Amino acid sequence: MDKRYTDALPLTRSSPEKQETICIFGTGDFGRSLGLKMLQCGYSVVFGSRNPRMSNLVTSGAEVLSYSEAAQRSDIIILAIHREHYDFLRELTEVLNGKTLVDVSNNVKINQYPESNAEHLARLMPGAHVVKAFNTISAWALQSGALDASRQLYHGTKYRRFPSWLDHWMLCRKQLGLIALGFAFLHVLYTLVIPIRYYVRWRSRNITVIQVMTKKENPFSTSSAWLSDSYVSLGILGFFLFVLLGITSLPSVSNMVTWREFRFVQSKLGYLTLILCTAHTLVYGGKRFLSPSVLRWYLPSAYILALIIPCTVLVIKFILIMPCIDKTLMRIRQGWERNTKFSKSVNGKSDI
Repeated sequence: MDKRYTDALPLTRSSPEKQETICIFGTGDFGRSLGLKMLQCGYSVVFGSRNPRMSNLVTSGAEVLSYSEAAQRSDIIILAIHREHYDFLRELTEVLNGKTLVDVSNNVKINQYPESNAEHLARLMPGAHVVKAFNTISAWALQSGALDASRQLYHGTKYRRFPSWLDHWMLCRKQLGLIALGFAFLHVLYTLVIPIRYYVRWRSRNITVIQVMTKKENPFSTSSAWLSDSYVSLGILGFFLFVLLGITSLPSVSNMVTWREFRFVQSKLGYLTLILCTAHTLVYGGKRFLSPSVLRWYLPSAYILALIIPCTVLVIKFILIMPCIDKTLMRIRQGWERNTKFSKSVNGKSDI
């Protein structure tokens, strides 16, 4: 684990006496994020994992044990695992009797099962006290983009860290997004002041004078009109959604929306914003993209270079949402691993 996680400032002042131990079943994105916050608040955290030796991404300062050993260390157990993997709890019935089980899971689809996950868990573990909590809090998994998905598909597991430089960059994405929003504001302001620039007014007057003296006028171009109006419309829509993304990223706003609403805005509308802004630049270029006249010194224009990264991201995202790839990626995020020789459950049988 990187030292920056262990050196994080605590959220509250540490008390002289060490607080109680919290047990978290699952070392995935949500479990690790929640464990880090618990440690920052002064709690002692122990993780329960099917593969304690393979769980090398947890926060420094927390222990990783088997499910049975971790459950014996605490009376409060947070289940940061998917409903599909609840069956192993049957073998821990005696250990979990009388303990508080906190269900944090959310289903992929609404009304996916006839009863809620907490009801299913209560029926599965009648001797435990089941409560529902933390399921509306966005975790690190909500910040995983197309790059993270590509890494998971390549390695066949979600328990593989980014390189240190890339991991540091991923943690700065919110700040980079706000910087991009600031540049978008500057772009809008600059566009609005273009008509009052001296060069633009001088050029417009000269064209008008020349047309009067030669008694000629430029014919109305329908294609140019469509391109111009589409360019402006796409820019306005993209900028509006960009502002919406910036507003919802504020803690005062994000704390007022549900987990599904926050995910919809930041993920679905985020990619829609990227598509609109990319299309805005593509329409601006129009037929000039392949025109030799714009290749000064045999170099492409700035707006062509600006399209390289967004177009690459959109192509990767399009590949990842294909049903055959999306299904495999979803299984990986729910705990499946390609290397099955390390995927052993508590009873020695292979998972999934």
